[in-house]
Amino acid sequence: MKGIISQFGGWSIIVVYGLFMVGVTALLAKHFEKTKLYFLLAKRKVNWIPAGFSIAAAWVWAPALFIAAQKSYEQGAVGLFWFTAPNVLCLIVFAFFASKLRCLFPEGYTLSGYVQDRFSNRAQNMYLGTSLGLSTCSFAVQLLAGGTILASLTTIPFYQVTIALAIIAISYTFWKGINASIMTDFVDMAFMACIGLTFVPWAVINGGGYEAVVKGFGGISGDFTSLFDAKGIQVFLTFGLAATIGLMSGPFGDQSFWQRAFAIDDNKNGVKKAFFLGAFLFAIVPIMMSQLGFLAAGNGIKVNDAQIVNLEMVTKYLPFWSIVPFVYMLLMGLCSTLDSALSAVSSHGGHDLYNRMGATGDPIKFSRIFMVIVALLAICIANIPNMKILYMFLFYATMRSSTLLPTVTMILKQKNLSESGLFYGIIASLCIGLPIFAYGNFNKVTPMIVAGSLLTVFSSGIILWVTSKFKIGNLK
Repeated sequence: MKGIISQFGGWSIIVVYGLFMVGVTALLAKHFEKTKLYFLLAKRKVNWIPAGFSIAAAWVWAPALFIAAQKSYEQGAVGLFWFTAPNVLCLIVFAFFASKLRCLFPEGYTLSGYVQDRFSNRAQNMYLGTSLGLSTCSFAVQLLAGGTILASLTTIPFYQVTIALAIIAISYTFWKGINASIMTDFVDMAFMACIGLTFVPWAVINGGGYEAVVKGFGGISGDFTSLFDAKGIQVFLTFGLAATIGLMSGPFGDQSFWQRAFAIDDNKNGVKKAFFLGAFLFAIVPIMMSQLGFLAAGNGIKVNDAQIVNLEMVTKYLPFWSIVPFVYMLLMGLCSTLDSALSAVSSHGGHDLYNRMGATGDPIKFSRIFMVIVALLAICIANIPNMKILYMFLFYATMRSSTLLPTVTMILKQKNLSESGLFYGIIASLCIGLPIFAYGNFNKVTPMIVAGSLLTVFSSGIILWVTSKFKIGNLK
């Protein structure tokens, strides 16, 4: 697939998309107030419908665009199930906790701000560290995916693509903050649905119809036919377990979604409505993209790189020009997560760190500085030689699970939680579970992958429960 679009054509796609996003921001986010509340939370007046589209678009990260097709191709419907079901379920579950925290902390800006308000500065530090790490890695994996696809299609060097994508996301988010992120996400999600629902069925019809798709439900090997047979259990242990834990932890550990919860107008359950809508809209994407993976498997096609099997099928079964709107669809999904990560970082910088450092002056400038810092770090990470999308996804998905049980517990239980248990529990998860998981994943040792995933998510929760029950440490 290398070079099927000229370098000029590739740059044209990137530049046109960037100008389009700036134009959308200028058109839909006309009003701008140079205040912290507007820049970080749009004055808490975001309607639940565009917010739902934005939540879906922000959740359509690189894995949803690439891994859904990859897992369908490699592991059939079993692989798709263990990717899609947790993705959708986590947004539905999160809706209830986001609504509850909004009631508990109505004037809040961040989850880490709630942790500081209730517990301590050092407890907040743990949440800040994991959240900023997640935002940086999330930004990096989008750059990695975007760079992979455009470098495969054009002669543009990979590192130049990653820089260009980062600049696009910064251009409008840096300008108008969360409002720009939500409005551009709203447009992105609408376009992604229209393009995908047009071009994917077209490719399927040209590739033999849905008979070929059904034939590919067992993956390219044809061995993955059940969730409960030996192959199905293997997929669960090597991918499904870590993905489920990581995905269920996803919104809980991601400031992008807490920020939207604080920004939505919560009259008449606006927060819950937005996340329910986001879950429904998101489900369309992996189901849609998986058809291309099934199509390749059903036709017995051996692809050079399973990570981009979706593009392989588009270029094989559709006219040459059709690759352009398909690439735009992928760019929209990628950049929606990029701007959401930047917006999340801005809330940490302009609120949490601004207050902690006793900074003076305009907090919006502080927010923008952190956007640029994280973008530069992410560019460096994305350009590490031989970095893989799947490795990055599994790594940071597991990292953020360290705060899942403490977060759930402190929202549900308002008294008598141990501050020490919260602090040291998260440290234990990161220092014990995460390294075991990383070693097992990179060396393909299934027992260590399982043990690492479970230790990461449960260590922090168990330590918090024990210390709170036996009143060890300061109870809050």
